[in-house]
Amino acid sequence: MCVCLQLASAGTFQVLKLPLGFIRVLEWLFAIFAFATCGGYSGQLRISVDCMEKASSNLSIGIDFAYPFRLYQVSFEAPACEGMRRERVFLIGDYSSSAEFFVTIAVFAFLYSLIATIVYTFFQNKYCENSRAPLIDFVVTVVFSFMWLVSSSAWAKALSDVKVATDPDEVQLLISACKDQTNKCGSVHGSRWSGLNTSVVFGFLNFVLWAGNIWFVFKETSWHKGSSSLAGGASEKHAGTFNQQSYNQGSFDHQVGGPTSYANQM
Repeated sequence: MCVCLQLASAGTFQVLKLPLGFIRVLEWLFAIFAFATCGGYSGQLRISVDCMEKASSNLSIGIDFAYPFRLYQVSFEAPACEGMRRERVFLIGDYSSSAEFFVTIAVFAFLYSLIATIVYTFFQNKYCENSRAPLIDFVVTVVFSFMWLVSSSAWAKALSDVKVATDPDEVQLLISACKDQTNKCGSVHGSRWSGLNTSVVFGFLNFVLWAGNIWFVFKETSWHKGSSSLAGGASEKHAGTFNQQSYNQGSFDHQVGGPTSYANQM
């Protein structure tokens, strides 16, 4: 039974209890979590440079970075361990394309799923009467499913590279003073990655939700209803043919049995 027929005998908000509407609500909720955990991230790592000349040392150098992870623009000052001279060091890497692509897909997915939920809830009659609306909904759902898979995979790879580029041991290699064995460089603390790891998880969960919703949206399209009608018509035709054959066989048996019984009576 399609959603349109179910909605015809139910209240306006009953669509939220059906798979089509309920999954849409989950989609825009999970999209919020995806772009919030990625787009709102900011991290910090601290390293120490202990020069042979203690006056030049800095045992707590803070390095801040954030979305969209254009690390080549992130810089910090480190002691050169040559008197009081300091050098400006830049991180390496630009991972903004993958991060921004992921957040963009999440934002557009949130907007579409929100609009779709509103249409299901308040404009259900127009959605059911217009055969093009379910088709458009189906195509957009397939596209977003694919885009979620691509963007989540790209962001997972970029996140792995960000972790390497901001590893305190890797950052120390960029400081000229740390290349001198007479100076001691170390890590005070690294960044916390729980928020960004969560964003990747939500990205793939969104892919699962959108891919799973393809079937429920497809059931509302004319393609599915047309194939169901053809299948139903073929079944009825087959049943009618079978009944006609049964009727003909019964009539034949009756005609053959009649004279035989009369002959037996004679």
